[in-house]
Amino acid sequence: MKAVRVHRQGEEPQIDEVPAPEMAGPGGSGRHVAVLGAGILGVSAAVQLLRGGARVTLVTEGHPASGASGRSLSWLNSGGDYPPDYHQLRLAGIDRYRTLLARNPDIDWLRFDGGVYWEEGPALAARYEAQRAKAYDARLVSGAEIAGMVPGLDRAALPSTALFNPGEGWVDLPHLIRQLLREFALRGGTLVTAAGPTAVAAEGGTAVGLRTGTGTLYPADAVLVAGGAGTPAILRPLGLDLLDGSEPALLVVTEPKAHGLRAVLNTPRVSLRPHPGSRLALDSAWCLDQITQHDDGGWAVDPQVAQELADEASALLAGHPRLVPQGWRIGLKPVPGDGLPALGPVPGVPGCFVAFTHSGATLGLIAGELLAGEILSGRPHPMLAPFRPERLIRPASAVPAGPGLAEG
Repeated sequence: MKAVRVHRQGEEPQIDEVPAPEMAGPGGSGRHVAVLGAGILGVSAAVQLLRGGARVTLVTEGHPASGASGRSLSWLNSGGDYPPDYHQLRLAGIDRYRTLLARNPDIDWLRFDGGVYWEEGPALAARYEAQRAKAYDARLVSGAEIAGMVPGLDRAALPSTALFNPGEGWVDLPHLIRQLLREFALRGGTLVTAAGPTAVAAEGGTAVGLRTGTGTLYPADAVLVAGGAGTPAILRPLGLDLLDGSEPALLVVTEPKAHGLRAVLNTPRVSLRPHPGSRLALDSAWCLDQITQHDDGGWAVDPQVAQELADEASALLAGHPRLVPQGWRIGLKPVPGDGLPALGPVPGVPGCFVAFTHSGATLGLIAGELLAGEILSGRPHPMLAPFRPERLIRPASAVPAGPGLAEG
């Protein structure tokens, strides 16, 4: 089986052959699907479409995982105050990750070593009671108990009470995307990187492919838009306004340092998780006020903010290791207008589907699987019924002349 055909402007990079994966599901659907966006949702769906026998062209403005998937803490959980349908979808998403880990137990970018959460005031007890009511594995424990359950923490830095969720985990999405793209290559998918601004091509109101800003057309029988925070802009030229609550996000990754932490921590001043290569990934809401955006659309933050975040993390860890930021990633995280996913057919544009959600990590595998099934079979999946994009779409009041931008 041949490696993926990769198209870039002015170059033809090579991708190494790897052993062929076990083929799953019947092939030969005969459909050609174009996917816009090479973050976790787009890549996951693209692989599932290939498994179902479709021909797939995956197009990204920049490079895989260069958008929101590359700056996500990627906490795998369903511990929030979610509606029942959303909670069930998230649990299905976590289940797929558990299957992946069971088949690949030696990977260092996906683990289920639990999650620790605390906040001030009565909200912590309310969160615990809500989780217990859903039979979500939750334990309200003392700081001393946490130190015994979760390696790598400084007992003196822990609160009097915290919530421990032993079934939670984390994933590093760029590593997962690379693994999925290896399978994408072996199954004969076509990956188009550095495509620049790309739009849905439509004829007679029906999606017929993707067209880049240079005019290159990638024809297809169906199109899936998975452009991260750029999704609303991609849909706008079709005369549709997708309600958007996207907001800035900052992820700091430290230099390699022995730390002993295995679980995910969510605290009032910092959230952190292990990162491959003895690193840590960090974020926190208080940092967002320190982010600035330039006139050209770029983002910046004072390096001292990143160091302060690293210092907050160090204060929680046994031995208080000196943590140094190796780098940070800033940009918009995709958030639909009502906070819930938008998954499925785009109303009024036959052949066009969308994947737009804040929970890209937790839903990454399951959303790709279910959307691919709908695209290939034409049959709606009942778990996606509450999350159709029409609830968020209004006629666009002003349609820009240019295409939207797709995040990878």
